[in-house]
Amino acid sequence: MSQSVDFYFDLISPPSYLAYTQLPTIAAQTGARINWRPVLVGAIHKATGNRAPIEVPAKGKYLLGDLARYAAHYQVPFRLNPHFPFSTLVHQRIATGLLLRLPEAFIGYVEAMFEAIWVEGLNLTDPAVIAQVVTRAGVDPAQALALAEDAEVKEALRQATEEAVARGAFGVPTFFVGEDMFWGQDRLDFVRAALTAGA
Repeated sequence: MSQSVDFYFDLISPPSYLAYTQLPTIAAQTGARINWRPVLVGAIHKATGNRAPIEVPAKGKYLLGDLARYAAHYQVPFRLNPHFPFSTLVHQRIATGLLLRLPEAFIGYVEAMFEAIWVEGLNLTDPAVIAQVVTRAGVDPAQALALAEDAEVKEALRQATEEAVARGAFGVPTFFVGEDMFWGQDRLDFVRAALTAGA
């Protein structure tokens, strides 16, 4: 039976970006399928009583150094976005909408957004910048914004977020292989092992 990994992520999460740079390779090597699950990390934190690391100064400082170490280890570019943190409600709705309505454009959009936020450091609160990045991903900006306002898309994002909480998630990135949960991009070796064991 083909293995799969459920990947709960938010574009605003730098560990989600780092996980994104590695997970497709792990999936390819283990013959697994990735079930992409865009969620709202702020809503997950609120539902579980968790706090973002940046809200704890010492933890935030440590995490920034840790992210840089992992980026170097993975040999991928990374820079802290000068506009961080900001709401990714619209961005996550677009991701959800593409997953539902235009799945062939989903990966390109996620890649373009992660790169814009965590490599280029762009201001993704600016509608004009959002339109530029969406266009770069091969998606019509008007269509993307229409997806962000679609009631079905909004509900799907809400349900995915609630599903993550119900399964035990308290932050992102969170991965599930079967019923086994792994939290954090630094747990990818365990994700790989679980996928390999079940292959």
